[in-house]
Amino acid sequence: MQTSMSKAESIVETLNSCGAIPANVEVVVAPPSLQLMTVKGALRPEVSVSLQNTCVKDGYAAATGEISPAMATDAGIQWVILGHSERRAGFGTQEGESDELVATKCKVAIDGGMSVIACIGEQLEDRQAERTLEVVLNQNLAAIASKLTPADYDKVVIAYEPVWAIGTGLTASPQQAQEVHAAIRKWLVENVSVDVAKAMRIIYGGSVKAANCEALSAEPDIDGFLVGGASLKPEFVEVFQAAAAGLQG
Repeated sequence: MQTSMSKAESIVETLNSCGAIPANVEVVVAPPSLQLMTVKGALRPEVSVSLQNTCVKDGYAAATGEISPAMATDAGIQWVILGHSERRAGFGTQEGESDELVATKCKVAIDGGMSVIACIGEQLEDRQAERTLEVVLNQNLAAIASKLTPADYDKVVIAYEPVWAIGTGLTASPQQAQEVHAAIRKWLVENVSVDVAKAMRIIYGGSVKAANCEALSAEPDIDGFLVGGASLKPEFVEVFQAAAAGLQG
């Protein structure tokens, strides 16, 4: 809930006028649902549009307020972000989403023809208790993997979000981010396959901005970014340009 219609139109204008988008990156934006189709209709075709969530049920059913993968693909929307840290935490008195629910949503979306940006990450107390990899790998990622077939991974991008580095003033260093990304890739080798691990795009989502994206991009297992607040500003262009340069390096 960060964007008004006028702000969304301004972001579209920035993206439409930013010049050539590097061929080695895929740029996807995820506006709120109310603005999604307007953005899709106005945005240059090289930039894809994503939902911020989809329903645990597919098809057309009695689920007031929800958007199913069938509804999304019917409207030409191929991407969805699932398991975002804010949805895992919950809102006010609304309970957060469990690993099981996120995993089921991922499978339903993939079976419904969508590609998924699957978010995983630890809280500050997990980091301080040295439980980062236990949470990220053995809880978050393992739950998602338990629902997927080998072919499903072609439709998955993994986004590592250290929750303690989002809007807190704390920042994960490139080395801290790389350590977790490398562990995710190793887990995929050991629990899925070498081919899936090599092909998987593992993107980073902890307060990414123009000031830190170049250093993060230099790390070998950081394949791109899930951009939060900076995606609402012109510096978003600098972020995906840095990702392109990092991939070339």
